[in-house]
Amino acid sequence: MTRCRLCGSATLASVVDLGATPPCESFLAADQLDRPEPAYPLHLRVCTDCWLAQIPPLITPEETFTEYAYFSSYSTSWVEHARTFVADAVRRVGLGPDAFVVEVASNDGYLLKHVVDRGIRCLGIEPSENVGAAARDAGVPTLTEFLSPDTGAAVRDEHGPANLVVANNVYAHIPDVVGFTRGLRALVADDGWVSIEVQHLLTLIEENQYDTIYHEHFQYYTVASAIRALASGGLALVDVELLPTHGGSVRLWARPAEVAGEPARRVADVLDREKAAGLQELSGYAEFSARVAKVRRDLLKFLIEAAERGETVVGYGAPGKGNTLLNHCGIRPDLLAYTVDRNPYKHGRFTPGTRIPILPPERIAADKPDYVLVLPWNLRAELVEQLSYVHDWGGRLVFPIPELSVVEVASREVTA
Repeated sequence: MTRCRLCGSATLASVVDLGATPPCESFLAADQLDRPEPAYPLHLRVCTDCWLAQIPPLITPEETFTEYAYFSSYSTSWVEHARTFVADAVRRVGLGPDAFVVEVASNDGYLLKHVVDRGIRCLGIEPSENVGAAARDAGVPTLTEFLSPDTGAAVRDEHGPANLVVANNVYAHIPDVVGFTRGLRALVADDGWVSIEVQHLLTLIEENQYDTIYHEHFQYYTVASAIRALASGGLALVDVELLPTHGGSVRLWARPAEVAGEPARRVADVLDREKAAGLQELSGYAEFSARVAKVRRDLLKFLIEAAERGETVVGYGAPGKGNTLLNHCGIRPDLLAYTVDRNPYKHGRFTPGTRIPILPPERIAADKPDYVLVLPWNLRAELVEQLSYVHDWGGRLVFPIPELSVVEVASREVTA
């Protein structure tokens, strides 16, 4: 990478180098285990002019999203998050029976199904053929396409402008930030609203959430850098909400610049927090690499000592972030026998790079392991409840992020 993909600056500073890993969603079938597996550098840098954190675009969205292993509906808390968002957005934007809602990267229809239930016209734009098909099967109109300015204009010509455009957990997934933002502007009505949810770089740095750095996440936003990104497509930020999702996200409410007006006070408040954390100067990033290294050492020490004691450790979940963690730490089946996942698509497959088997969740109760390493740590509250049954045989849960935490599951959490 020689230049910032947002502002074109050549002044990019290293934040953390995680070595080389395979794409995090490239789960392997059994017949692929003896084949070569490509790995790409995973090196986060920050632009010292616009302060957009980014990795080089070494893979294309087409390689990752044409056939995608992530189905949003398998997370109970995420479906509830979407339901609540739709209810709030209907009130905020004033969506009536004649409104039109578009979601970009609509996955399996987990969010738009709540719009459909309200009788509001909607359309999903989802590039992955398999999850888009699942959305259509669920009754959610879905176009299989990547968003570009041309796609946005074509949808607007066919369906009319959207009163609300939703782009949750996709703004980090596109290497062409400017083109994607112009696509959002093409979709939205001249007096409409755009809602974007994306992980907050502030919490990523503060909470050691380095496992959310992976190849399909091309950039990592502060509110300050998001304002510049939105402006590149003719949108202006009018409000921001801090969310607990994915360990700490921001919801950006934007409108066409011509009608945006003055932003809400919350925008200035979050900008002040980011500035106080040093995220608009290199000092704010200086210690991150050392803290990442400590996460790796602590987790490996725990797994090695458990193995030496003859204790069994298995995983729960096979999220993309888990594969960054497993590969960075060099964890193999000798330290983590297998992991489980609720998504049947992943059953019988193996994690990229580390080749750890992925099994159905029922395997944990059958095997009664001593420890369960929870890879989607951002769903901690949900999973502590779901996995409470491990207490029946004295099992414990292990959370690796933001620091190693061993939890004895009972009627409430008790950190050992």
